[in-house]
Amino acid sequence: MLTNLGDLLDRAKDPAKTALVDCLDWEHPREYSHGEVDRLADACARGLLEQRPGGTPLRRGDSVAILSSNRAEFLFAYFGIMRAGLVAVPVNHKFARDTIDLVMRDAGVKLALCDSERRSAVPAGLPVIEFGPAYDAMLDPGGFETVAPAPDETAMILYTSGSTGRPKGVPLSHAGHLWAVESRLRTVPPGEHRLIVAAPLFHMNALGTSKFAMAAHASIVLLPQFDVRRYIEAIERFRVTWLTSVPTMLAMMVREKALIAKTDLSSVRTVRMGSAPTTQKLLDDLRALLPNATAMNAYGTTEAGPVVFGPHPDGRPRPDMALGWPLPDVEVRLVDAQGRETNEGVLVHRTPATMSGYLNLPEKTREALTREGWYVSGDVFRRDAQGAYYFVGRSDDMFNCGGENIYPGEVEQMLEKHPDIAQSCVVPVPDELKGEKPFAFIVRRAGSALAEDAVKQYALANAPPYQHPRQVEFMEVLPLAGPNKIDRNLLKATARELWRETEKAGG
Repeated sequence: MLTNLGDLLDRAKDPAKTALVDCLDWEHPREYSHGEVDRLADACARGLLEQRPGGTPLRRGDSVAILSSNRAEFLFAYFGIMRAGLVAVPVNHKFARDTIDLVMRDAGVKLALCDSERRSAVPAGLPVIEFGPAYDAMLDPGGFETVAPAPDETAMILYTSGSTGRPKGVPLSHAGHLWAVESRLRTVPPGEHRLIVAAPLFHMNALGTSKFAMAAHASIVLLPQFDVRRYIEAIERFRVTWLTSVPTMLAMMVREKALIAKTDLSSVRTVRMGSAPTTQKLLDDLRALLPNATAMNAYGTTEAGPVVFGPHPDGRPRPDMALGWPLPDVEVRLVDAQGRETNEGVLVHRTPATMSGYLNLPEKTREALTREGWYVSGDVFRRDAQGAYYFVGRSDDMFNCGGENIYPGEVEQMLEKHPDIAQSCVVPVPDELKGEKPFAFIVRRAGSALAEDAVKQYALANAPPYQHPRQVEFMEVLPLAGPNKIDRNLLKATARELWRETEKAGG
């Protein structure tokens, strides 16, 4: 029985099986077996608890930060920290330096582990061990008895992206996230699995995938960061069977037609997308590209766990675009602005992985959690007649145009059905008469000469008039934020500036 989130090894299975292929050095990737991962996590746990000359010994419950791009040592340290009864704090290395400082102070970090590129971002005066010779010297090989956590003991603190203010710390328990791992294990198709991880390990998406792979006795191909060409090449090179990704990453992948044409992707059997909305067009593109694979859309939050929905308990097929049905032990409600239950509204849910509250932010906690412990997600969903759930959009992304509510995700899905549109992002711009109007950023499909007026006419023909973008800006790629989601805030600011220029010109 699993009790500590840092110790997921199935010791009844072959320890020599490959667990991890670290592609930090693309020309010379390094493989680690499940047994090696186990020993290196133990060595990290032992080393962390030792008295270091001139240092204060770490005690149970102390926080240890990890500030690094993806690499094998990140995972060994992550598991080792939790095995030792310490609290792992993966930090978004794309944060500004003062934000990194805030996060480490907020979490009460006692020690930071980092790569050489981020050494200078570690706050002055904080003990630090750099991956490389110093980290290797800290390791203490040998057996280690994994700490048995108390009920609800914190395993890790993850920080939200901070796109709407300062990042919020989310303490998460061993028990809650072991439930999440075990829930995913119950839905694993039979066979051998090799998963690719290119999303950053400071984010729930990549961490959840990595824990699931270790517990499933599968293997991970770990890229240091997302690079679309490396991602495609790695699928063929390492015979990846399972793609786990943010939809934006896969949308970028399907555009690489020349590389894909000469790459063997036949090994892929499962595509699991999460952390951001997807579109019907992307699902169709993936099915055409990967005819041997099953593509699924997943949903989860940092605050309430990485899994909420899954397959129908009676095996009914999942409709396109549906996230599925609530998993066992998951309670779900959809509520309107008055708190009444409805078939389309804000998702309020409670899972065994739900946080007890934000770290050091009681007012934010009261906003996010009901007294009964339900998490108010801010995500708008709808439920169909068969009880399947669909993502509609973020309530805080919604804007009002002349009295009509517009969810950008709905407009984006409509636009991306156009054969010449690869990606889109719709944001509001201010208007004295209507309040706000839609502005669209568009990535054309390769070779397309699609014009602005054609986009507008397509929208007018396929959606209510108020949804059509009043201005269109074409881009080669959409900018990404930290966890490889579209940087909607940057695009909002860009749209407002472009809209002002248009208005000045009398457009």
